[in-house]
Amino acid sequence: MGSDLIEIIINAVKIIALFLIMVQLVPILVWVERRGSAFIQHRYGPNRIGPLGLLQLLADAVKFLNKEEFIPKNANKVLFYMAPVIALVPASLALLAIPFGTPIQIESISAFGQEWGPYSIPLQGAVIPLGIVYILGVSSLGAYSLLIAGWGSSNKYSLMGGLRASAQMISYELAMGIAIIGVILIYGTFDLTEIILQQQGPLSFEFMDESYSLSFLPNWGVFYQPIGFFLFLVSVFAETNRTPFDLPEAEGELVAGYHTEYGGFKMNLFYIGEYGHMLVASALLSIFYFGGYNIPYVSHDQLVDFLSSYASTATSLSAFTGLTYFLVSFIKILFFLWIFIWVRWTIPRFRYDQLMDIGWKTMLPWALGNAIVTAVIIFVARA
Repeated sequence: MGSDLIEIIINAVKIIALFLIMVQLVPILVWVERRGSAFIQHRYGPNRIGPLGLLQLLADAVKFLNKEEFIPKNANKVLFYMAPVIALVPASLALLAIPFGTPIQIESISAFGQEWGPYSIPLQGAVIPLGIVYILGVSSLGAYSLLIAGWGSSNKYSLMGGLRASAQMISYELAMGIAIIGVILIYGTFDLTEIILQQQGPLSFEFMDESYSLSFLPNWGVFYQPIGFFLFLVSVFAETNRTPFDLPEAEGELVAGYHTEYGGFKMNLFYIGEYGHMLVASALLSIFYFGGYNIPYVSHDQLVDFLSSYASTATSLSAFTGLTYFLVSFIKILFFLWIFIWVRWTIPRFRYDQLMDIGWKTMLPWALGNAIVTAVIIFVARA
């Protein structure tokens, strides 16, 4: 009973820690977005409150919490309150399946008057063998929050933004899902951890019983699936409603889209959900195409040998290794988060007809073609 209780406590701590990381990352990303946009536009950005404007985050939090709770007269109160919560939940659930590093091996834990262990603590909220299917299924629920927000607000601009958002997300989910098929065919698994492990070492592959190696390149998925990477990258921009796919909240046409009637803390929940989806998308880009937590040109054994001189026990060595991988994974994720910010101030917004044409007439055929060509190449290579 005590051993089971310790495992429950460990898993609960991991889940709470992941949620807090996502929530605390949002104000930091907002600050980076403001400073980044100022840098791109040759402005100063926020610099009044605190050093480099860092305390602007605290001022924004106080502002959100003190704003008046306003509900439109004819709004559906149940749907109006549900929408911000539903926007936050899918991103939080999807983040649980992301592996951030190798498991930490603990020899024993002293609790309840005795020793318990050993324990293996994966650096992910939940170990899900069908991680890809789980994340795609959970993330798709985010479309409901935007549609419910538009419908429940009793506002024509909100409704139009909600309809745009749901149509856009459904359209680009097809291309995104089919783009991932190439990755699944190459690695032969839905397990995200297994996909990461297969990207270790230098680039090498077999084709018709002949082995080929390009030792100057890491064994990353982007070199096997360059078209799939580009399709997935474009699709996640559309899925997260980021520029140039921010049609659901186009301020020049729809005031603020499905956000129009929201303010204060409820508005903040939408932002947390949006940045949470960006975090998950960046993690998936890192895992599918850039080796996840793998360090290029450094094998697992080399890393363990290097860290062993700083660790006195097997538990501390395992912890140092896991935390190093976590740091590498986080750096890659931050890189893609910066890509989201950079593109926002670089590419103008599409028209709505252009957005739909790109999704159905360009992205979907290319994704299907990429999946078919990948399947044929793998069949020929293994024949």
